[in-house]
Amino acid sequence: MNGIDFLAFSAPPMLIAMFAAMACALPGNFLLLRRQALLGDAISHVVLPGIVLGFLATGTASTPALMGGAALAALAAVALIEGLQRIARIEPGAAMGVTFTAMFAAGVLALELSGAGSVHLDVEHALYGNLESLIWFAATDWSALTDPAALAALPPELPRMVLTFALLAGLLWLVWRPLALMTFDEGFARSLGLPVRALSMGLIAAAAMAAVAAFAAVGSILTIAMLICPPAAARLCTNRLATQIWLSLGFAALSALLGYVLGGYGPLWLGLSASVSAAGMIAVVSGLILALCAVFGPARRRA
Repeated sequence: MNGIDFLAFSAPPMLIAMFAAMACALPGNFLLLRRQALLGDAISHVVLPGIVLGFLATGTASTPALMGGAALAALAAVALIEGLQRIARIEPGAAMGVTFTAMFAAGVLALELSGAGSVHLDVEHALYGNLESLIWFAATDWSALTDPAALAALPPELPRMVLTFALLAGLLWLVWRPLALMTFDEGFARSLGLPVRALSMGLIAAAAMAAVAAFAAVGSILTIAMLICPPAAARLCTNRLATQIWLSLGFAALSALLGYVLGGYGPLWLGLSASVSAAGMIAVVSGLILALCAVFGPARRRA
């Protein structure tokens, strides 16, 4: 593969995966510290039926329709959880488990029974994403990097993920002090008059925004992995929050870039005729980084 082929076929999906991973890692750090890491798994389960219903209602796979459906699905999940706790009188964890698994199963069933597969919205894409198909067709030479018309033809997932990451980073900068205080000592934060409930809901909303934005491009498996693995690996390497944030971003970017290269080119280097799923390999690499940090991380050794 020459440089132009790399620019058109590999650079866009690698950048999309990198920004999706970093966008998920930002709220994932605080979910991990608040012992809510599996909330990312829950969010990824909830958005699937919403995305399918958004497509069925509008007949289009446009981003506003899919994200609107995902938002409505999240609201429905909250209502179902509250209803189960009040009516069935079951504990919150059980109510969440029943709701999320039922909604994910409903989403998979809707994908199989509807016509969503005709627009590349099917079970395979929902789980593994469609990174390999995010090609920059206008990149016929290096001048495309400075050509406004060619840049406008970039896969829409790239500017979406860049904007999502920038927005989340900006919001984190704005609420850094109260969010950090609430994360480590919620009772003290409440005694100071900080809007703890609003901050908590905002954190969940940020995680949902990252998950919904990344879902269409990288699928639910990679979204869940990036919400948990880079923050967990960073936590094993430091006890300082700011350092943990930066390390998690580095681990997320490394997982995305290295995982895409190994998934796309690794089998070919071994003499095999086909590559493997890029999203799946990125998740594997993030898991390996977490395993290495669990064994060799300085914070782990001190413990």
